[in-house]
Amino acid sequence: MSRSRSHLRLPRARLAAGVVVGFLLGATLTLAIQGSAGKDPRFGRPNGGRTPVASSGGAIPRTTPEPPATFLAWVPGGMPSGFEGQASRLPHIDRAVVVGSDNTWLTKSFSAQGTLVDDPPKPYMVPLESAEVTPREYAPFLPPADRSVTADLAAGRGILGESSAKLRGLGVGSVLEFGYGRGAPVRVRIAAVLPDELVGANELLVSRQMGGRIGIEQDRYALLQPSGHPSDAQLTNELRTVVSPGTPIQVRAPGETPYFRQGDAVLPPVRIKKIFGEFDARPKPGDPGYLEIDPRWVHEHIVTEKVPVLGRVTCNRVLMPQLHDAMEVVKRRGLSGAIHEFDGCYSPRFILRNPEANISHHSWGMAFDINASTNPYGAQPNQNPRLVRTIERYGFIWGGRFIVPDGNHFEYKSPPPPASSGEVNA
Repeated sequence: MSRSRSHLRLPRARLAAGVVVGFLLGATLTLAIQGSAGKDPRFGRPNGGRTPVASSGGAIPRTTPEPPATFLAWVPGGMPSGFEGQASRLPHIDRAVVVGSDNTWLTKSFSAQGTLVDDPPKPYMVPLESAEVTPREYAPFLPPADRSVTADLAAGRGILGESSAKLRGLGVGSVLEFGYGRGAPVRVRIAAVLPDELVGANELLVSRQMGGRIGIEQDRYALLQPSGHPSDAQLTNELRTVVSPGTPIQVRAPGETPYFRQGDAVLPPVRIKKIFGEFDARPKPGDPGYLEIDPRWVHEHIVTEKVPVLGRVTCNRVLMPQLHDAMEVVKRRGLSGAIHEFDGCYSPRFILRNPEANISHHSWGMAFDINASTNPYGAQPNQNPRLVRTIERYGFIWGGRFIVPDGNHFEYKSPPPPASSGEVNA
């Protein structure tokens, strides 16, 4: 691993809490809100004051926000074929664009000056959530000042989200290399860095042609610009006509969710990495539904401790104090009996052990499962409501509220709110 990635080492729990508070405040901006890259010369915006990496830096001129009325729609497991064209012909929709997104495998990265930045030890790679779009179709969903980036996308260049650029220490002119197991390495030169809200909090955005070369295969969500002023319910009812009967579909209006992307209720990988650390990994040989993570990361970030009610638990070091406090209150309130089984926390794998799915948040050791035998995935949840409320008040999100319920699943969403008594009221 290159020394330039040393800044990714484990933060202390208190620092991590501060980081995520800042992220969540910033994430309340919707897709339509433009951001500024500030004075960091690595960040640029085409035709809006783009500054090359090698420059001495200067304030990036701000552009006037011109928020389009953009809605989000996504379907668990991916968008159905033909959704974009069919949705565009619906009465209350002017245009639609489908965004593909997948985990891709970064093998190296270089600064604009050619300095090696990411260099994971073979056979490991850096899992990078990357998105693909058709540039011409995506342009109307960007603010006018940023639409020229679609010409860069069409030319085979890429765009980093702002959080991704800061995490990697990369900017305009840098190069990302994708390779192992896919033939000759594919290189993507970065043309711009845009606010996370404009790239769906993905780490990298490329054209569909380039996306196919680096391993993006699944269409994950759609952006919609309506005609008139339809309600969420009207749009949802119309969109149900272009998916198979019974297919759950999530529709969000501007301001209803911090992330215009699939699975918008949970933190995206780029935010998770900032809090819980970024690992090098590869699909596990012989069992590609699981991950083999660099043992050095596991040694540094994953710990086993005794937690009230749950017993011995293996989770991310950053999560442990929050989980311990939540379970201490569960015990104090006489709710221990509502947990009849603990089903694990750290488990390096893909969601549902499907290698075509996104990486499970259990891989970072920031999610845990309880009472799985009576709360299987996709079934009506059967958890004690007081237990759920208590755990949620400590900064965890419950999978029972997901569009496809996962009633045994809880995962980190935010630090618990401060409470002067030392215990969060539930």
